[in-house]
Amino acid sequence: MNNYDINQVLPHQSPMILIDTLEHYDLDSCRCSVAITPRSPFYNTAKKGVPSYIGSEYMAQTIAAFAGAHALDDNDSVQIGFLLGARKYKTMCPFFALDERLTITIKELYREDSGLRVFECEIISPEQSVLAQANINVFQPKDPDAFIQESYA
Repeated sequence: MNNYDINQVLPHQSPMILIDTLEHYDLDSCRCSVAITPRSPFYNTAKKGVPSYIGSEYMAQTIAAFAGAHALDDNDSVQIGFLLGARKYKTMCPFFALDERLTITIKELYREDSGLRVFECEIISPEQSVLAQANINVFQPKDPDAFIQESYA
């Protein structure tokens, strides 16, 4: 495992980089984290937190960080991927609370040569309670630009 900054492994730009740190990755799993602050995108001042439905994007960005880290390890460039959907997204709280540091874990369950992948994902509180979980389906074509052009043709 190499030590990459989150900005190196995500094909996003600020302000849409929602997670803070790539903590660990291996062949089929990854762990990232995010601190909930008043400067967090989607922060709700009245509720003092980020709505828990944003957790699906935290999961998707952790998957992107996983793919980006592996691309850099292989001396490739970081490519965009597509979030196809979340199955069984379940939250145990309405908001991720101010000053919490959340851990997002993903584990690859399924992979096709076409670029289709399925990941089991969880968001865990500092007390190790599961706050959200889902299976996330993603697609990373070999040539994203050609795929986009094809999709709009």
